[in-house]
Amino acid sequence: MDRYWNKTVETMEREQIRALQLEKLRATVEYVYANVPYYREKMQAKGMIPGDIKTLDNLKDLPITTKQDLRDTYPFGLFAAPMEDIVRIHASSGTTGKQTVVGYTRRDIDVWAECMARCLVMADADKNSRVQVSYGYGLFTGGLGAHYGAEKLGAVAIPASSGNTQRQITMLVDFGVTHLCCTPSYAMYIAESLNEMGYTKDDLKLKAGCFGAEPWSEAMRAELESRLGIRAHDIYGLSEIMGPSVSQDCRSQSGLHIWEDYYIPEITDPDTNMPVKEGEKGDLVITTIGKEGIPLIRYKTRDICSLTYEKCECGRTHARMSKPTGRTDDMLIIRGVNVFPSQIESVLLKMGEVQPHYQIVVERVNNLDTMTVEIEVSERAFSDHVKGIEDFERNIAKQMESVLGISAKIRLVEPKSIARSEGKAKRVIDKRNLV
Repeated sequence: MDRYWNKTVETMEREQIRALQLEKLRATVEYVYANVPYYREKMQAKGMIPGDIKTLDNLKDLPITTKQDLRDTYPFGLFAAPMEDIVRIHASSGTTGKQTVVGYTRRDIDVWAECMARCLVMADADKNSRVQVSYGYGLFTGGLGAHYGAEKLGAVAIPASSGNTQRQITMLVDFGVTHLCCTPSYAMYIAESLNEMGYTKDDLKLKAGCFGAEPWSEAMRAELESRLGIRAHDIYGLSEIMGPSVSQDCRSQSGLHIWEDYYIPEITDPDTNMPVKEGEKGDLVITTIGKEGIPLIRYKTRDICSLTYEKCECGRTHARMSKPTGRTDDMLIIRGVNVFPSQIESVLLKMGEVQPHYQIVVERVNNLDTMTVEIEVSERAFSDHVKGIEDFERNIAKQMESVLGISAKIRLVEPKSIARSEGKAKRVIDKRNLV
C-alpha cells in the first residue's frame, strides 16, 4: 500500500493543481517585479507587467533565467528577500566561472524540508527509520537538504557526510540504518567496499536509497538494488531551485514526481526556449512558486527529460519527469553526434565481467574527435590471455557503436585503477580545446 506524507496535496485533482499554480505564479511574478530589479528590467524589455499573467499559458511569455544570470548578478543580485530575512546561504561548486549563490528564508527551509519528507516517504521511510545522509554537508545542498527532510519526518538523521567509507559502512551495519542518501556512484563504491570489509548485504538493514546529484542509468539502478538488497530511488534537485527534493520516483519507479504546488515544470526546445508537445524530450525549465529568498522564473536547468501528467499508479497526481538522460551542458558532441555518459553506462552495465567504474576520454587528433572509454574489468577477466581481452574489447566497442551511432576505442584496465569518488563521479575528461 502506498503511503503519503501529505495525501491531500499529493493527490490533488489536476484542475486544483493548475488553479493553485496560477494563483501562486501571479503572486511570485508580482513579488520579483517589485523586489528584483534584474527581473523587472527583463520583463520591461519584453513589454510585460505582472498583470499580464492571466493564465498558465502566459508562463511562456516570461523571460528565461540561466545560470549565467546568477553569475552576472553575483552574489546576491537575484535575492528578493532582504538579507535580514535570509537564514542560510548555499552555493554551487563553481567548477566553471563564479559560484551560483542562493539564499533561503526560514519559510524556504520549511518548504524544503516538507518536500524532502514527501520524497523519503515515497522511499518507505517513516518516523521509525534511520536515515544516513552521505551527501556532502556545507555549501553543497545535498547533505543539509536530506538531513532536514529526515528530521521533518521524525526519522533519525545520521549526518555522515561524504568520505571515510569504512566508517560509513560501520555505521550502516552497527546503527541499523534503513535509508541511505548519497550519489549513485558513491553508493556503488560503498557496495564494493562492503564486501572488501567482509560484510554482505545480509548484514544491512537497508530498505531503500535516495540517490541523485548525477545522471545514472536504469542498469545502474538494477546493479545497486542487487548489490545492496534495496529499492533504489532516483531523487532530483538543484541548488538554484531548492536542492534535493524537487522530485523523486515512487515505488512504481515510472518517473519522478515533481511537487507542483511549489514548482511549475516545462519542457522546452533547448534552442528556442519554447514549449514542446507533451511527452517529447527537451530542456527541463522550472519556475519556483512561493519561494521567498531567491524565486526564479523559468530557470533553464539544462537537464534533458520529458513530462507526463497522467495519474500515477501510486495515486499521486503531480507531474512526473522521466529520468534525465543527461544535461545539455554535460552532453558531448563527438563528430556531430550527441553523446551522454549515461548512454555509455547503460551499455557497460549489461556486459559481463565489467565493473561499474569507467572514464570517458575525448581528444582531438588531426582535427578529428576521438573517444576512448576506459573500463575496469574483474580480476579474472583482466588476467585472461591477450586474445580474450582483445575479443572482449571488440564486443564492447560493437555494442557501444550500435547505441551511440559512433565508434569508440575501448581500453580495459585492471580493477581499482580508475579513481573512486566520494561525491560526484568524474566520468569525462575532455582534452579538446573547444573554446
